Amino acid sequence: MKNIKMLVLDVDGVLTDTRLWYDGKEWRRFFSIRDGVGIKRLIDAGYILAVITGTKAEDIRVRVKNLGIQFFYEGALDKEPSFLQLQKESGISPSEMAYIGDDIFDIPMIQEVAFGATVPEAVDEVLEIADYVTRRPGGCGAVREVCDYIYKHGAFSGR
Repeated sequence: MKNIKMLVLDVDGVLTDTRLWYDGKEWRRFFSIRDGVGIKRLIDAGYILAVITGTKAEDIRVRVKNLGIQFFYEGALDKEPSFLQLQKESGISPSEMAYIGDDIFDIPMIQEVAFGATVPEAVDEVLEIADYVTRRPGGCGAVREVCDYIYKHGAFSGR
């Protein structure tokens, strides 16, 4: 954990509980305030945050911007090209990253980073390979749990 400089997040199933609702114009999601506090705490401690999501949606863009997440890639069902672009743009290698995802699209990144996490309701293939499975579900504190773990044990712990 001492090498971790960046946390990379999936959205649906990680920052949300996978449920959507339609407001008459577009699909919407619920986001956890506690997850947001964990993200802000890591950023304030000096960590870099990134989001790679297969979805393109205004509610996600607004949430990412409001949290001050430094790198954002959307519409990336195949997340590997975005992950490679993130490395290039940030100068941070996978050995200095943590990643949290919940579906088959996240497997390559979970396997490549120093610390790969998932949520309890992830697909079986992800549960089998993750280094860490949160106690809390996606969209309900799972990201906060990973953020707190990194904050406590990581490169910038105790700041």
